[in-house]
Amino acid sequence: MSKKVLTKEKVVSHLNENIGLSKRECKFFFESFVNIISSQLIKHKDVKIVNFGIFKIKNKKARIGRNPKTKEEVIISQRNVIRFKPSNFLINLINTSSGKNDTK
Repeated sequence: MSKKVLTKEKVVSHLNENIGLSKRECKFFFESFVNIISSQLIKHKDVKIVNFGIFKIKNKKARIGRNPKTKEEVIISQRNVIRFKPSNFLINLINTSSGKNDTK
C-alpha cells in the first residue's frame, strides 16, 4: 500500500531546485519555518498564513472513552490538539485543480 507523502527531504530538494540555495540553506530555512510555527502554537497563539490557512491550538476536555473490543470505559485525559483550517483560496485551488498537479 503506497501513499504519496511529501517529506521534509522532498521539500528541501524542491526549494533547492527552485530557489537555487544550497540544500543545507534550504534545510535550515524549512526547519526555521517549522520552529516558528511550533513556538507560536506552544504559546497558544494562532498562526495565520495568508492564502494557506490558520493553525490553532484547541483544548480538549477530559472525557470517558470506550475500548470497542472489550467495552471497558477509560478516562481520556485533557489535552491540547492542533487544528488547521484551510483558507478559502486553498480550498478553491484544490477543488479546481483536483489531480492536475500531483506531487511525485
